[in-house]
Amino acid sequence: MRTNLILLLAITFLLGASSWKKPTATSTPNIVLIFMDDMGYGDLSCTGALDYQTPNIDKLGFEGIRFTNFLAAQAVCSASRAALMTGCYPNRVGIAGALNPAQKIGLNTDEVTIAEMLKQKGYATGIFGKWHLGHHKQFLPMQQGFDEYLGVPYSNDMWPVDFDGKPITDENDYRKKTYPVLPLIEGNEQKETITDLAGQDKLTTLYTERAVGFIRKNRNKPFFLYLPHSMVHVPLGASPKFKGKSKQGLFGDVMMEVDWSVGQIMKTLKENGLDKNTLVIFTSDNGPWLNFGNHAGSTGGLREGKGTVFEGGQRVPCLMRWTDTIPQGLICNQLTSTIDILPTLARICGTTLPKNKIDGVEILSLMKGNVNESPRKYFYYYYANNELRAVRRDNWKLMLPHKVERTYETVLPGNDGHGGKYGNIEVPLALYDLRRDAGEEYDVKEQNPAIVAELQKVADMAREDLGDALQKKEGKNVRPVGVLKE
Repeated sequence: MRTNLILLLAITFLLGASSWKKPTATSTPNIVLIFMDDMGYGDLSCTGALDYQTPNIDKLGFEGIRFTNFLAAQAVCSASRAALMTGCYPNRVGIAGALNPAQKIGLNTDEVTIAEMLKQKGYATGIFGKWHLGHHKQFLPMQQGFDEYLGVPYSNDMWPVDFDGKPITDENDYRKKTYPVLPLIEGNEQKETITDLAGQDKLTTLYTERAVGFIRKNRNKPFFLYLPHSMVHVPLGASPKFKGKSKQGLFGDVMMEVDWSVGQIMKTLKENGLDKNTLVIFTSDNGPWLNFGNHAGSTGGLREGKGTVFEGGQRVPCLMRWTDTIPQGLICNQLTSTIDILPTLARICGTTLPKNKIDGVEILSLMKGNVNESPRKYFYYYYANNELRAVRRDNWKLMLPHKVERTYETVLPGNDGHGGKYGNIEVPLALYDLRRDAGEEYDVKEQNPAIVAELQKVADMAREDLGDALQKKEGKNVRPVGVLKE
């Protein structure tokens, strides 16, 4: 009897000690989504970056899966983020371009975000970084499913400060007339303002510290951590611990600090016994802003960059790690997109999908190693005010006639934080075989008339559903943007 009592007490103590040391893993994984700003396909060591290293980010792919054919939904800030949060093409939910401080619109609160979806399962939700889906209170993250928010409400260049860090004094400059000082918001209220480049230098570390605290605070419950960095959008900012550390100047320094940030997140997950039961996703909102020269990233040889529907504008790195579910070292070449993240998380976490139509497809089978499957067949490349500029089936891409207002091909870039001018080009109907021509240099429509005909039908399907401003067509299934309630 005495032996049984001692054994029972010992077991009770061990169970209590185990739960005290670290939380018990649940079948519902934690989600960490790290979203870069203007980081191109070639900006990681594992995708060819030069003169700096990104070992912590690369490790996500070595210990998980790296997608090589992963597309942002649109090649510009707000549109791309609306797509990520809702699983929809951004024009379906009424978001276009990059919202600025003068606008009175935002992501409609009737839309279901990833955060709102995961709260069905009791997830704690936090965002630390750039939001850019409406800066008025009714559109801020706390009204879109997040429990915590610290960050800037829009791009870090939307402020009345010149590239040299000095306040703009010219009253005719649109930045002076339109932009207030850059606010740092906590919850729903302005915490402080960012008035100079030194303030920008602090952002990556600030976001990281708050993200680490969020993980520790919620280690005993499932959580969704969204970390949308302000970098590497200009103006670039790096903390003193990283300035001057790379051989590529300030851009390399910033990338090294972001890599450090990823390392801090992974270290915290491991220290709290969470690294095996956490899905970590790392990707970017669009390609590099090439006319900023040495303050811009690299497309890794893809054509054009941010603001275009060429691959350099929309193809971005995507790495995912989830121990015991994603096999180590997987490479997936299938066509995938940021709009696929929401439905995939719904499948993983056992939540219901939004009642409204979404455009993403679930890619869990790819993540588990079935990389020869093709869950997504077609993709629509929209830009500007709902202009359908290209469509794709597998590796065939049909470029539709349109005008590019911000080409980088006919002009020289600026340097040291100052942007160069944009060029303009007329893009004709063209067909590219991306399997052997990722640079989109060789038009093969004459050799493949059947493919052209098929993709023109796909374009008609897109126009029927989502509309096309180039042909003055209204889509049947678009939903209204959120409008500020006066």
